[in-house]
Amino acid sequence: MPFDLETTDRLLTTTRAVRRRLDCDRPVARETILDCIRIAQQAPTGSNEQNWRWVVVTDPAKRAELGAIYARGHETIVALGKDKLGQTKRVYESAAWFAERLADVPVHVIPCLVGRPPEKFSPVMHASAYGSIFPAVWNFQLALRARGLGSVLTTMHLIWEGEVAELLAIPKDVLQVGLIPVAYTLGTDFKVAHRPPPESITYFDSWGD
Repeated sequence: MPFDLETTDRLLTTTRAVRRRLDCDRPVARETILDCIRIAQQAPTGSNEQNWRWVVVTDPAKRAELGAIYARGHETIVALGKDKLGQTKRVYESAAWFAERLADVPVHVIPCLVGRPPEKFSPVMHASAYGSIFPAVWNFQLALRARGLGSVLTTMHLIWEGEVAELLAIPKDVLQVGLIPVAYTLGTDFKVAHRPPPESITYFDSWGD
């Protein structure tokens, strides 16, 4: 085997969306973020355009403004989660709790694409645009995990994308696709999450087979 499957599978199956266990008191070196972006750059992208850009926010005042923008969605998060059950309910509760504390996370990373698609565009254009950056985002998060850092891909701030663009001087022709808070984790004992058997969600040759 060209890779140690046990280690590889553990990385892939225990890279969780981390909120409550982010260590907001421990600084993260710029070079560590750049190392993870360097790995993210190896992801495939549509037509090999490599039109990713990464805005890394460490300034406390700007993090506070980003946190305030994100927190506007707090009531929406609570409303969506109040009737959920089990693991899903815990996720919503964690997200609501996190909305109040985002500003304290030492690094905020906003992955972007150069070139905005038209306001009305087809499913294939959606798939092409986001499919060209989300593999890089996941590479970035896996690289963080391998170095003892946690992250979570959030999108709530995109409701007010224009305000964030103005705050961070992001050009109008650049599309923000999320906000990734980054910090070292409190402990590293993340576990495999419960999921249904793959046979229950997989069809071969036609839907339902």
